[in-house]
Amino acid sequence: MAMSRGMSRRGFVGGVAGALGAIGLTPRAEAWARRARIAGEVGALGPEDDYDAFAKLANNENPYGPSEAVTKAMMRAMKYSNRYGYPDSGLTEELAKHHGVKPENVLLAAGSGEILDICCSTFLRDGLLVGADPSYNILYSHATGLKADIVRVPLLADFRQDIPALIRATRMNYRDVGLLYLCNPNNPTGRLVTKDEVRQVLDGIPEDVPVLIDEAYHHFVDDASYATSVPYVVEGRQVIVARTFSKISGLAGMRLGYALAPRNLVQRMRPWGTGSINALVRYGGVAALRDTESQAWVKKVTIDLRTKTTRELAALGYESIPSDANFFMVNLKRPVQPVIDEFKKKGVLVGRPFPPLNEHLRVSVGTADEMTRFMVAFKDIMRAKAANDKE
Repeated sequence: MAMSRGMSRRGFVGGVAGALGAIGLTPRAEAWARRARIAGEVGALGPEDDYDAFAKLANNENPYGPSEAVTKAMMRAMKYSNRYGYPDSGLTEELAKHHGVKPENVLLAAGSGEILDICCSTFLRDGLLVGADPSYNILYSHATGLKADIVRVPLLADFRQDIPALIRATRMNYRDVGLLYLCNPNNPTGRLVTKDEVRQVLDGIPEDVPVLIDEAYHHFVDDASYATSVPYVVEGRQVIVARTFSKISGLAGMRLGYALAPRNLVQRMRPWGTGSINALVRYGGVAALRDTESQAWVKKVTIDLRTKTTRELAALGYESIPSDANFFMVNLKRPVQPVIDEFKKKGVLVGRPFPPLNEHLRVSVGTADEMTRFMVAFKDIMRAKAANDKE
Protein backbone atom coordinates (compact mmCIF):
# COMPACT_ATOMS: atom_id res chain seq x y z
CA MET A 1 0.00 0.00 0.00
CA ALA A 2 2.89 2.34 0.72
CA MET A 3 4.05 1.88 -2.86
CA SER A 4 0.61 2.85 -4.16
CA ARG A 5 0.65 6.01 -2.09
CA GLY A 6 4.07 6.90 -3.41
CA MET A 7 2.94 6.42 -6.99
CA SER A 8 -0.16 8.51 -6.39
CA ARG A 9 1.84 11.37 -4.87
CA ARG A 10 4.38 11.35 -7.69
CA GLY A 11 1.61 11.26 -10.27
CA PHE A 12 -0.16 14.26 -8.78
CA VAL A 13 2.96 16.34 -8.22
CA GLY A 14 4.38 15.32 -11.59
CA GLY A 15 1.19 16.34 -13.36
CA VAL A 16 1.21 19.79 -11.87
CA ALA A 17 4.94 20.17 -12.45
CA GLY A 18 4.52 19.12 -16.08
CA ALA A 19 1.80 21.66 -16.63
CA LEU A 20 3.90 24.38 -15.03
CA GLY A 21 6.80 23.48 -17.26
CA ALA A 22 4.57 23.82 -20.29
CA ILE A 23 3.47 27.37 -19.49
CA GLY A 24 6.17 28.74 -17.21
CA LEU A 25 6.05 29.47 -13.49
CA THR A 26 3.90 32.35 -12.26
CA PRO A 27 2.96 33.27 -8.71
CA ARG A 28 -0.37 31.53 -9.26
CA ALA A 29 1.30 28.45 -10.70
CA GLU A 30 3.79 28.34 -7.83
CA ALA A 31 0.86 28.33 -5.40
CA TRP A 32 -0.60 25.30 -7.14
CA ALA A 33 2.76 23.54 -7.00
CA ARG A 34 2.97 24.25 -3.28
CA ARG A 35 -0.47 22.73 -2.76
CA ALA A 36 0.61 19.69 -4.78
CA ARG A 37 3.65 19.18 -2.52
CA ILE A 38 1.40 19.34 0.54
CA ALA A 39 -0.93 16.79 -1.01
CA GLY A 40 2.06 14.54 -1.66
CA GLU A 41 3.20 14.80 1.95
CA VAL A 42 -0.25 13.94 3.29
CA GLY A 43 -0.87 11.12 0.84
CA ALA A 44 -4.01 9.11 0.30
CA LEU A 45 -5.53 6.84 2.91
CA GLY A 46 -6.70 3.30 2.24
CA PRO A 47 -8.76 2.50 -0.89
CA GLU A 48 -8.30 5.98 -2.35
CA ASP A 49 -4.82 4.94 -3.44
CA ASP A 50 -6.07 2.96 -6.43
CA TYR A 51 -8.23 5.85 -7.59
CA ASP A 52 -5.40 8.35 -7.17
CA ALA A 53 -3.10 6.24 -9.33
CA PHE A 54 -5.30 6.64 -12.43
CA ALA A 55 -4.96 9.41 -14.99
CA LYS A 56 -8.52 10.73 -14.73
CA LEU A 57 -9.63 11.87 -18.19
CA ALA A 58 -13.24 10.68 -18.08
CA ASN A 59 -15.39 13.32 -16.41
CA ASN A 60 -14.29 16.72 -17.72
CA GLU A 61 -12.93 17.83 -14.36
CA ASN A 62 -10.37 20.51 -13.54
CA PRO A 63 -7.31 18.37 -12.66
CA TYR A 64 -5.65 21.10 -10.58
CA GLY A 65 -8.38 21.55 -7.99
CA PRO A 66 -9.46 24.79 -6.35
CA SER A 67 -6.98 27.63 -6.19
CA GLU A 68 -5.18 28.61 -3.02
CA ALA A 69 -7.56 31.55 -2.45
CA VAL A 70 -10.58 29.27 -2.75
CA THR A 71 -9.06 26.61 -0.50
CA LYS A 72 -8.30 29.19 2.19
CA ALA A 73 -11.85 30.55 2.04
CA MET A 74 -13.28 27.07 2.49
CA MET A 75 -10.92 26.31 5.36
CA ARG A 76 -11.99 29.52 7.12
CA ALA A 77 -15.61 28.39 6.74
CA MET A 78 -14.85 25.00 8.29
CA LYS A 79 -15.76 26.44 11.70
CA TYR A 80 -19.38 26.56 10.50
CA SER A 81 -19.51 22.90 9.52
CA ASN A 82 -21.47 22.03 12.66
CA ARG A 83 -24.04 24.81 12.21
CA TYR A 84 -27.28 25.15 10.28
CA GLY A 85 -27.59 28.90 10.73
CA TYR A 86 -24.09 30.03 9.78
CA PRO A 87 -23.50 33.59 8.49
CA ASP A 88 -24.42 34.07 4.86
CA SER A 89 -21.39 34.16 2.56
CA GLY A 90 -23.13 36.60 0.24
CA LEU A 91 -22.80 34.18 -2.69
CA THR A 92 -26.15 35.04 -4.27
CA GLU A 93 -25.39 38.76 -4.14
CA GLU A 94 -21.88 38.17 -5.47
CA LEU A 95 -23.25 36.18 -8.42
CA ALA A 96 -25.85 38.86 -9.14
CA LYS A 97 -23.18 41.56 -9.13
CA HIS A 98 -20.83 39.43 -11.26
CA HIS A 99 -23.47 38.94 -13.97
CA GLY A 100 -25.24 42.28 -13.78
CA VAL A 101 -28.57 40.83 -12.64
CA LYS A 102 -30.65 41.09 -9.47
CA PRO A 103 -30.46 38.54 -6.62
CA GLU A 104 -34.01 37.51 -7.53
CA ASN A 105 -32.61 36.24 -10.84
CA VAL A 106 -30.22 33.78 -9.14
CA LEU A 107 -31.02 30.23 -8.05
CA LEU A 108 -28.29 28.24 -6.26
CA ALA A 109 -28.02 24.47 -6.49
CA ALA A 110 -25.75 21.55 -5.67
CA GLY A 111 -24.04 21.61 -9.06
CA SER A 112 -25.51 22.55 -12.42
CA GLY A 113 -26.79 18.97 -12.62
CA GLU A 114 -29.35 19.88 -9.98
CA ILE A 115 -30.32 22.93 -12.03
CA LEU A 116 -31.09 20.62 -14.97
CA ASP A 117 -33.09 18.37 -12.68
CA ILE A 118 -35.03 21.36 -11.33
CA CYS A 119 -35.79 22.51 -14.88
CA CYS A 120 -37.15 19.08 -15.79
CA SER A 121 -39.34 18.94 -12.69
CA THR A 122 -40.60 22.47 -13.32
CA PHE A 123 -41.24 22.46 -17.04
CA LEU A 124 -41.61 18.86 -18.22
CA ARG A 125 -44.37 17.45 -16.04
CA ASP A 126 -46.87 18.56 -18.66
CA GLY A 127 -44.58 19.30 -21.58
CA LEU A 128 -42.04 17.76 -23.91
CA LEU A 129 -38.32 18.41 -24.26
CA VAL A 130 -36.62 19.50 -27.48
CA GLY A 131 -32.85 19.14 -27.76
CA ALA A 132 -29.88 17.98 -29.82
CA ASP A 133 -28.72 14.37 -30.01
CA PRO A 134 -26.23 13.60 -28.62
CA SER A 135 -26.03 16.17 -25.87
CA TYR A 136 -25.68 16.09 -22.09
CA ASN A 137 -27.64 12.94 -21.39
CA ILE A 138 -28.50 13.57 -17.73
CA LEU A 139 -31.19 16.01 -18.84
CA TYR A 140 -32.78 13.38 -21.08
CA SER A 141 -32.56 10.85 -18.26
CA HIS A 142 -34.44 13.22 -15.93
CA ALA A 143 -37.06 13.80 -18.62
CA THR A 144 -37.48 10.06 -19.15
CA GLY A 145 -37.92 9.59 -15.41
CA LEU A 146 -40.78 12.07 -15.54
CA LYS A 147 -42.26 10.18 -18.52
CA ALA A 148 -41.93 13.33 -20.62
CA ASP A 149 -41.77 13.05 -24.39
CA ILE A 150 -38.47 14.03 -26.02
CA VAL A 151 -37.82 15.33 -29.53
CA ARG A 152 -34.16 14.58 -30.28
CA VAL A 153 -32.70 16.50 -33.21
CA PRO A 154 -29.60 14.83 -34.74
CA LEU A 155 -26.39 16.81 -35.05
CA LEU A 156 -25.20 18.07 -38.41
CA ALA A 157 -22.45 16.30 -40.34
CA ASP A 158 -19.85 18.62 -38.78
CA PHE A 159 -21.23 17.77 -35.28
CA ARG A 160 -22.77 21.20 -34.71
CA GLN A 161 -26.31 21.50 -33.40
CA ASP A 162 -28.90 21.84 -36.18
CA ILE A 163 -30.40 25.20 -35.25
CA PRO A 164 -33.04 25.41 -38.02
CA ALA A 165 -34.21 21.88 -37.17
CA LEU A 166 -34.44 22.72 -33.44
CA ILE A 167 -36.54 25.76 -34.30
CA ARG A 168 -38.81 23.72 -36.59
CA ALA A 169 -39.26 20.99 -33.96
CA THR A 170 -40.20 23.60 -31.35
CA ARG A 171 -42.66 25.40 -33.60
CA MET A 172 -44.27 22.16 -34.80
CA ASN A 173 -44.87 21.05 -31.21
CA TYR A 174 -45.41 24.51 -29.76
CA ARG A 175 -48.48 23.74 -27.63
CA ASP A 176 -46.69 20.81 -26.00
CA VAL A 177 -43.09 22.07 -25.63
CA GLY A 178 -42.12 22.59 -22.01
CA LEU A 179 -38.42 23.25 -22.56
CA LEU A 180 -35.90 23.74 -25.36
CA TYR A 181 -32.35 22.72 -24.39
CA LEU A 182 -29.10 24.13 -25.79
CA CYS A 183 -25.83 22.87 -24.33
CA ASN A 184 -23.28 25.49 -25.30
CA PRO A 185 -20.56 24.33 -25.81
CA ASN A 186 -22.16 20.96 -26.31
CA ASN A 187 -21.22 17.90 -24.29
CA PRO A 188 -19.91 15.45 -25.56
CA THR A 189 -18.74 17.09 -28.80
CA GLY A 190 -17.33 20.38 -27.49
CA ARG A 191 -18.85 22.32 -30.39
CA LEU A 192 -20.37 25.72 -29.66
CA VAL A 193 -23.54 27.49 -30.72
CA THR A 194 -22.63 30.94 -31.99
CA LYS A 195 -24.18 34.09 -30.55
CA ASP A 196 -25.96 34.65 -33.88
CA GLU A 197 -27.43 31.14 -33.74
CA VAL A 198 -28.67 31.67 -30.18
CA ARG A 199 -30.37 34.86 -31.32
CA GLN A 200 -31.82 32.91 -34.27
CA VAL A 201 -33.33 30.38 -31.87
CA LEU A 202 -34.86 32.97 -29.56
CA ASP A 203 -36.28 34.99 -32.42
CA GLY A 204 -37.50 31.89 -34.25
CA ILE A 205 -39.63 30.25 -31.54
CA PRO A 206 -42.67 31.49 -29.61
CA GLU A 207 -41.45 33.90 -26.96
CA ASP A 208 -43.12 32.06 -24.07
CA VAL A 209 -41.16 28.80 -24.59
CA PRO A 210 -38.50 28.47 -21.85
CA VAL A 211 -35.01 27.91 -23.25
CA LEU A 212 -32.40 26.26 -21.03
CA ILE A 213 -28.87 27.19 -22.12
CA ASP A 214 -26.27 25.07 -20.36
CA GLU A 215 -22.99 27.02 -20.14
CA ALA A 216 -21.02 24.55 -18.01
CA TYR A 217 -18.00 24.91 -20.33
CA HIS A 218 -18.39 28.62 -21.04
CA HIS A 219 -15.02 29.54 -19.53
CA PHE A 220 -13.00 27.46 -22.01
CA VAL A 221 -14.34 29.11 -25.17
CA ASP A 222 -11.84 31.15 -27.17
CA ASP A 223 -13.94 32.06 -30.20
CA ALA A 224 -15.23 35.54 -31.04
CA SER A 225 -18.41 34.09 -32.57
CA TYR A 226 -19.52 32.92 -29.12
CA ALA A 227 -21.13 34.92 -26.31
CA THR A 228 -22.79 34.07 -23.04
CA SER A 229 -26.60 34.23 -23.05
CA VAL A 230 -26.82 36.05 -19.72
CA PRO A 231 -27.83 39.36 -21.43
CA TYR A 232 -31.08 37.68 -22.50
CA VAL A 233 -31.91 37.16 -18.83
CA VAL A 234 -31.40 40.88 -18.25
CA GLU A 235 -33.73 41.56 -21.20
CA GLY A 236 -36.40 39.41 -19.57
CA ARG A 237 -36.43 36.75 -22.29
CA GLN A 238 -37.59 33.32 -21.12
CA VAL A 239 -34.01 32.06 -20.90
CA ILE A 240 -32.42 30.01 -18.14
CA VAL A 241 -28.61 30.03 -18.09
CA ALA A 242 -27.06 27.16 -16.12
CA ARG A 243 -23.52 27.53 -14.77
CA THR A 244 -21.23 25.44 -12.59
CA PHE A 245 -18.16 25.86 -10.39
CA SER A 246 -17.10 22.27 -11.18
CA LYS A 247 -15.00 23.04 -14.25
CA ILE A 248 -12.95 26.24 -14.26
CA SER A 249 -12.96 26.52 -10.45
CA GLY A 250 -12.10 22.89 -9.69
CA LEU A 251 -15.00 22.30 -7.29
CA ALA A 252 -16.68 19.26 -8.86
CA GLY A 253 -16.58 17.27 -5.63
CA MET A 254 -17.99 20.17 -3.61
CA ARG A 255 -21.15 20.53 -5.76
CA LEU A 256 -22.04 24.11 -6.56
CA GLY A 257 -23.98 25.45 -9.52
CA TYR A 258 -26.56 28.08 -10.25
CA ALA A 259 -29.15 29.32 -12.69
CA LEU A 260 -29.75 32.83 -13.94
CA ALA A 261 -33.28 33.48 -15.15
CA PRO A 262 -36.09 36.05 -15.13
CA ARG A 263 -37.89 36.34 -11.80
CA ASN A 264 -41.02 34.53 -13.01
CA LEU A 265 -39.02 31.46 -14.01
CA VAL A 266 -36.94 31.44 -10.83
CA GLN A 267 -40.13 31.54 -8.78
CA ARG A 268 -41.47 28.52 -10.66
CA MET A 269 -38.19 26.63 -10.26
CA ARG A 270 -37.37 27.40 -6.63
CA PRO A 271 -39.81 24.93 -5.00
CA TRP A 272 -38.08 22.04 -6.77
CA GLY A 273 -34.61 22.88 -5.42
CA THR A 274 -33.18 21.20 -2.34
CA GLY A 275 -31.11 24.13 -1.09
CA SER A 276 -28.53 21.57 0.06
CA ILE A 277 -25.37 23.58 -0.48
CA ASN A 278 -22.70 23.19 2.17
CA ALA A 279 -21.15 26.05 4.10
CA LEU A 280 -17.64 25.49 2.78
CA VAL A 281 -18.50 25.80 -0.88
CA ARG A 282 -20.70 28.85 -0.34
CA TYR A 283 -17.61 30.71 0.87
CA GLY A 284 -15.36 29.04 -1.70
CA GLY A 285 -17.70 30.14 -4.48
CA VAL A 286 -17.32 33.80 -3.55
CA ALA A 287 -13.53 33.46 -3.59
CA ALA A 288 -13.64 31.60 -6.91
CA LEU A 289 -15.63 34.37 -8.60
CA ARG A 290 -13.03 36.90 -7.53
CA ASP A 291 -10.01 34.80 -8.46
CA THR A 292 -9.96 35.66 -12.16
CA GLU A 293 -6.19 35.13 -12.35
CA SER A 294 -6.58 31.46 -11.51
CA GLN A 295 -9.37 31.06 -14.04
CA ALA A 296 -7.20 32.57 -16.75
CA TRP A 297 -4.36 30.19 -15.86
CA VAL A 298 -6.58 27.11 -16.01
CA LYS A 299 -8.09 28.23 -19.32
CA LYS A 300 -4.69 28.82 -20.92
CA VAL A 301 -3.04 25.59 -19.85
CA THR A 302 -6.16 23.60 -20.76
CA ILE A 303 -6.40 25.05 -24.27
CA ASP A 304 -2.65 24.62 -24.80
CA LEU A 305 -2.77 20.94 -23.78
CA ARG A 306 -5.95 20.30 -25.77
CA THR A 307 -4.34 21.77 -28.89
CA LYS A 308 -1.07 19.89 -28.37
CA THR A 309 -2.79 16.52 -27.85
CA THR A 310 -5.23 16.79 -30.76
CA ARG A 311 -2.35 17.76 -33.06
CA GLU A 312 -0.39 14.72 -31.95
CA LEU A 313 -3.41 12.52 -32.59
CA ALA A 314 -3.90 14.06 -36.04
CA ALA A 315 -0.27 13.31 -36.88
CA LEU A 316 -1.04 9.66 -36.13
CA GLY A 317 -4.05 9.77 -38.46
CA TYR A 318 -6.81 10.26 -35.87
CA GLU A 319 -8.88 13.40 -36.28
CA SER A 320 -10.72 15.11 -33.43
CA ILE A 321 -13.94 17.13 -33.46
CA PRO A 322 -13.05 20.83 -33.02
CA SER A 323 -13.69 21.60 -29.35
CA ASP A 324 -14.24 24.72 -27.27
CA ALA A 325 -14.37 22.84 -23.97
CA ASN A 326 -11.97 21.13 -21.58
CA PHE A 327 -12.36 17.87 -23.50
CA PHE A 328 -12.36 16.63 -27.09
CA MET A 329 -13.65 13.68 -29.09
CA VAL A 330 -11.23 11.71 -31.26
CA ASN A 331 -12.38 9.40 -34.05
CA LEU A 332 -10.87 5.96 -33.36
CA LYS A 333 -12.33 4.45 -36.55
CA ARG A 334 -13.50 1.52 -34.45
CA PRO A 335 -15.97 0.89 -31.58
CA VAL A 336 -14.87 2.77 -28.48
CA GLN A 337 -15.89 0.41 -25.66
CA PRO A 338 -13.08 -2.16 -26.12
CA VAL A 339 -10.59 0.72 -26.33
CA ILE A 340 -11.97 2.28 -23.14
CA ASP A 341 -11.39 -1.04 -21.38
CA GLU A 342 -7.80 -1.19 -22.64
CA PHE A 343 -7.11 2.33 -21.40
CA LYS A 344 -8.29 1.38 -17.93
CA LYS A 345 -5.89 -1.56 -17.87
CA LYS A 346 -3.12 0.94 -18.52
CA GLY A 347 -4.21 3.22 -15.68
CA VAL A 348 -6.03 5.82 -17.78
CA LEU A 349 -9.73 6.58 -17.36
CA VAL A 350 -11.43 7.98 -20.46
CA GLY A 351 -15.03 8.81 -21.38
CA ARG A 352 -17.88 6.37 -21.91
CA PRO A 353 -19.60 5.68 -25.27
CA PHE A 354 -21.94 8.40 -26.55
CA PRO A 355 -24.31 6.85 -29.10
CA PRO A 356 -24.65 7.38 -31.98
CA LEU A 357 -20.99 8.53 -32.00
CA ASN A 358 -19.87 5.01 -31.25
CA GLU A 359 -16.42 5.38 -32.79
CA HIS A 360 -15.59 8.69 -31.12
CA LEU A 361 -13.78 8.66 -27.77
CA ARG A 362 -14.30 11.61 -25.41
CA VAL A 363 -11.13 12.59 -23.59
CA SER A 364 -10.95 15.17 -20.82
CA VAL A 365 -7.93 17.47 -20.77
CA GLY A 366 -5.87 16.60 -17.71
CA THR A 367 -2.45 17.73 -16.56
CA ALA A 368 0.57 17.60 -18.85
CA ASP A 369 1.64 14.37 -17.17
CA GLU A 370 -1.81 12.81 -17.62
CA MET A 371 -1.92 13.77 -21.30
CA THR A 372 1.51 12.21 -21.80
CA ARG A 373 0.24 9.03 -20.16
CA PHE A 374 -2.79 9.14 -22.44
CA MET A 375 -0.68 9.45 -25.58
CA VAL A 376 1.66 6.63 -24.55
CA ALA A 377 -1.33 4.38 -23.85
CA PHE A 378 -3.07 5.48 -27.06
CA LYS A 379 -0.10 4.54 -29.22
CA ASP A 380 0.28 1.15 -27.53
CA ILE A 381 -3.41 0.32 -27.74
CA MET A 382 -3.95 1.41 -31.32
CA ARG A 383 -0.71 -0.26 -32.46
CA ALA A 384 -1.85 -3.52 -30.90
CA LYS A 385 -5.30 -3.20 -32.44
CA ALA A 386 -3.79 -2.56 -35.88
CA ALA A 387 -1.55 -5.62 -35.53
CA ASN A 388 -4.52 -7.78 -34.56
CA ASP A 389 -6.53 -6.50 -37.51
CA LYS A 390 -3.81 -7.72 -39.89
CA GLU A 391 -3.82 -11.23 -38.45
